[in-house]
Amino acid sequence: MLHFLPAPLLGALAGLLMLLNILLWVPILLVVSVVKLLLPFKTVRLLIDPLLLRIAEAWIAGNSFWMRLTQKLDWDVSGLQALSPRQWYLVVSNHQSWVDILVLQHVLNRRIPLLKFFLKKELIWVPIMGLAWWALEFPFMRRHSEAYLKEHPEARGKDAATTRAACEKYALVPTSVMNFLEGTRFTPAKQQRQQSPYQHLLKPKAGGITLALDAMGDKFGAVLDITIVYPNGRPTFTQFLLGQVKQVVVRVNTLAVPHAQPAAGQDAEQALREACQGWVNQLWREKDALISQILADKNRL
Repeated sequence: MLHFLPAPLLGALAGLLMLLNILLWVPILLVVSVVKLLLPFKTVRLLIDPLLLRIAEAWIAGNSFWMRLTQKLDWDVSGLQALSPRQWYLVVSNHQSWVDILVLQHVLNRRIPLLKFFLKKELIWVPIMGLAWWALEFPFMRRHSEAYLKEHPEARGKDAATTRAACEKYALVPTSVMNFLEGTRFTPAKQQRQQSPYQHLLKPKAGGITLALDAMGDKFGAVLDITIVYPNGRPTFTQFLLGQVKQVVVRVNTLAVPHAQPAAGQDAEQALREACQGWVNQLWREKDALISQILADKNRL
């Protein structure tokens, strides 16, 4: 509605509304989380966790409000039929921009349980937001290089323990476990360094979803494969606030949860890891073709 404003004024207004929305809901989240921390009993968690999720959903709804108020966005979304907020989901997506987070939350809020993202350990120090992510029990992961792990083998497996601990908590209340399979945002430079075989994507990594499936695979009712496309180019967060993103395409594909049948003498976890890597490689080939098709269709309009 306010998209007629000059870009600098529009960006300042959008940023202010986003900040005010954070300052409204994060203190409430923290107060409720402290109650849960002081009373660490399963019965209390079963009461408090749904309340925390409702607070987070209200926060996301506030973001959707200021987005509608300040952005003239053409949303092209499909695949939301038959989703349920009472079912556990494993959610995977391509990743191009911090805008992806707002897009995913806007499209999926209250259609499925709250998305729980795996975050880098350093993000816990982000002012205000780090506390919010802690309150919502987002797992904070330490990502070590192979060179570091060779020198410090004791660090290997700590992320797996963190993931399993988080997933044990998620098993109590319907949750959507979110994983960006590329592990980082797409850029042409990263694509070139990786020698990625995909035109629009980085190489996918199966480690995160393997751990999630190993910890709570029997809970997930489905996998949601989400493809996000910005037909006018990959945006920065600043460009989004300034109203320079005109169209967002989102495709949601509901898939069966991958399983693995270990061969004779094969370790079950290793079999699951290999099955997941083959599964995500095929998924990424299909996603790359889908992105090409979406861009070709939009260019013809």
